[in-house]
Amino acid sequence: MPQRNSAYILIPLLACVALQAQAQTPQDTLRALQQQAQQIPGFQGFSSARGAEFFKSTHGNDWSCSTCHTQNPTAQGKHTRTGKILQPLSPVANPDRFTDQAKVDKWFKRNCRDVLDRECTALEKGDVLTYLMSLK
Repeated sequence: MPQRNSAYILIPLLACVALQAQAQTPQDTLRALQQQAQQIPGFQGFSSARGAEFFKSTHGNDWSCSTCHTQNPTAQGKHTRTGKILQPLSPVANPDRFTDQAKVDKWFKRNCRDVLDRECTALEKGDVLTYLMSLK
């Protein structure tokens, strides 16, 4: 009987350990973007400077990334339309950022459409993430 009780404890514990071993990091996200961007002819890597410029500039619309996430993405932001408080975007200030691929895909898709009226390319995403990871 005691062996059966230990199985009830051991199985959930092992499941938690397995999930943690598969946890995504911002570096994992960047590596995946790099694999996609390598399909672009002439790709020579991501650029923090290009990412900063992209993040702070408007692209034909009134909004830029910094409209809601502020010029300092290590600080808290605020959504322009809804007023919702946004936690810092930079993984330097918010370690949970860019650690869940489903959320990364969802928010890049939504925010790029707001800013660009289209989805971002792997190069644009990689440049922005490289910039966000470079902040202190």
